[in-house]
Amino acid sequence: MSFILPLLVWWGYKEVQNQLLHPQAVLVLGGSTRRLEREKFTANFANKHPNIPIWISGGSPPRYTKEVFTKSGVDPRRLHLDYEAVDTLTNFTTLVDDLQARGIKSVYLITSDFHMRRACVIGEIVLGSRGIEFKAISVPSEQGSEPIEKSIRDGARAILWVATGYTGAQKAKKNH
Repeated sequence: MSFILPLLVWWGYKEVQNQLLHPQAVLVLGGSTRRLEREKFTANFANKHPNIPIWISGGSPPRYTKEVFTKSGVDPRRLHLDYEAVDTLTNFTTLVDDLQARGIKSVYLITSDFHMRRACVIGEIVLGSRGIEFKAISVPSEQGSEPIEKSIRDGARAILWVATGYTGAQKAKKNH
């Protein structure tokens, strides 16, 4: 039971910090190429935060993504599209050093609600390893949450990456 108090203190600290956070960028974990929900949500979100850059990892092909943002009135020069990732862990590992090199200390993390638990676990480890905080913003969906086993598995993979630089993911063929 003595472990509960430190856990509650940590959780309380994270909640307060999340409320005070003023992110300097948006990090979107790209979604389905069929529906573009995450991109559409982010385009609307970006209009409410007009002065911060947007990184999109994976997701829809560049021309569709750019079209969504352009139609929403978002300057395409704000977009940084990255297609190196092959899974959720590499969504983070392929971009974290670039974010850090640009002096970014906090980001809005945008992904679907069903995917957020796993994204937060990985984000705490990978972004946290570079001193980058995040504020989670969920895109509503009609899907149930992912199984907790995925969060545990990818959390372990994230720890492995921090320790060794190895993600355990297979390299994707470049098709973008």
